[in-house]
Amino acid sequence: MTERTSRTVLLRGGSVYSPADPFATAMLVEGEHIAWVGSDGAAEAYADVADEIVELDGALVTPAFVDAHVHATSAGLALTGLDLTGCPSLGEALERIAGFARTAGRAGGPAGVLIGHGWDETGWAEGRPPTLAELDAAAGGAALYLSRTDVHSGLASTALRALTPGLDAVPGHSADGPLTRDAHHAVRRAALAHLTPEQRRAAQRATLARAAALGIGSLHECAGPDISSEQDLTDLLALAGQGDTPEVFGYWGELGGVEAARRLGAVGAGGDLFVDGALGSHTACLHTPYEDAPHTGTAYLTAEQVADHVAACTEAGLQAGFHAIGDAALTAVLDGVRAAADRVGPARVKALRHRVEHAEALDDKAVAAFVELGLVASVQPAFDATWGGSEGMYAQRLGAERAAGLNPFAALLRAGVPLAFGSDAPVTALDPWGTVRAAAFHRTPEHRISVRAAFTAHTRGGWRALGRDQDGVLVPGAVASYAVWSAGELVVQTPDSRVAGWSTDPRSGTPGLPDLTPGAPLPVCRRTVVRGRTVHQA
Repeated sequence: MTERTSRTVLLRGGSVYSPADPFATAMLVEGEHIAWVGSDGAAEAYADVADEIVELDGALVTPAFVDAHVHATSAGLALTGLDLTGCPSLGEALERIAGFARTAGRAGGPAGVLIGHGWDETGWAEGRPPTLAELDAAAGGAALYLSRTDVHSGLASTALRALTPGLDAVPGHSADGPLTRDAHHAVRRAALAHLTPEQRRAAQRATLARAAALGIGSLHECAGPDISSEQDLTDLLALAGQGDTPEVFGYWGELGGVEAARRLGAVGAGGDLFVDGALGSHTACLHTPYEDAPHTGTAYLTAEQVADHVAACTEAGLQAGFHAIGDAALTAVLDGVRAAADRVGPARVKALRHRVEHAEALDDKAVAAFVELGLVASVQPAFDATWGGSEGMYAQRLGAERAAGLNPFAALLRAGVPLAFGSDAPVTALDPWGTVRAAAFHRTPEHRISVRAAFTAHTRGGWRALGRDQDGVLVPGAVASYAVWSAGELVVQTPDSRVAGWSTDPRSGTPGLPDLTPGAPLPVCRRTVVRGRTVHQA
């Protein structure tokens, strides 16, 4: 049962982050919309008509965050089950797998499929994942699927491989090691097919509850036949439609999937429509070979296929989108979108704001093409925080010089490319303030952006990626989706002293945000409200 949305709520005695009034301390909400923003003194006029008065006691009120790229079921399975993220060694991973198998038994469904996530061999002394024999022994003979941290390769026990007919003939198959490409997609489909409706619902609820507790009011679910299933997407949209959770907007990543996207209730035919894989799995598609492997990765789509998909989506008035990480994959996307624009008209293509997910290996020419074609960059700053730096996984895969060019947020922002921030959960955790921090304190200093710009990309940017420019801000008439935070001193943080200047002077009227200096505590969410409904209360 959700609360009635026609109520009038007055919040006062705090700080309200609003472009309508940079010094606002109070806000009035009527039903699903914000009615007024201003000072505590002026708020007295509304106290008698409010159904509820929220005394903020100095708390900060901001727009609710938007996570623009998630996989809710997989993220929920990691939250509620076996999560190997940060596991320090191969031996520890095998111990955790064995413990999970003992406690979970064969509760994963009729065939006893167990599902886990997050292993990453790059930080292990052995420098390798478990062998098939080690995996079977730890799993106790159960069917087990373990996605790598980037979700672009996976481990499958012998019992799960037996549930995937013809696996040994599928591209990406390995008799003893991780499965990649189509073989990985096949075993993932087999594993997820054995989830019961109850398990799926529990996982999805866990993700939505976690999001709400972190001040996230909206998520973009990036579904598709190679990442989840039609049933998974429709179940998630139905769950979110009950109104007691964050909102969910679904994307369906299937080539030529315009009609499927519409039938499923998706807002776009994109998301994780794979043009390539991921750097950690050596499947991101590059122009130049990897530093630590004698190949250039994997190309799933050609520029011609991209063009056909974008043209079809544009003709149908539906947003398209692609997963592209490596520079060669991004070239294919940009060439394809440009070819589609030649067919159906550049203005029509730009109007739909087609999306590129991840978009990591961008040079100046590619950034300019994003502007030319009106593309949205749906990006994940936590990728840099997790794998960037001179000693990180990116440097292992590409060498330090090439790795330093990844995730150029400042260049994108300067050029005017719309940014929408997300987590790609479970690849990295739901962590909105951590995401803002990761962009503001990028491991490569020249790619850093201000906290204010990063916050905008993680709030209003997610709405703009949906074509809804009016949402994601606390101004009269806007949707009342907001979060209340316990936070310390509010400041204006910029990448470095060269760009501080007037914006950090109190006289500028620039509204402050929490201090996100690395090591400082992050804000704690006290309340999350979505369209006037409270979905989290601490």
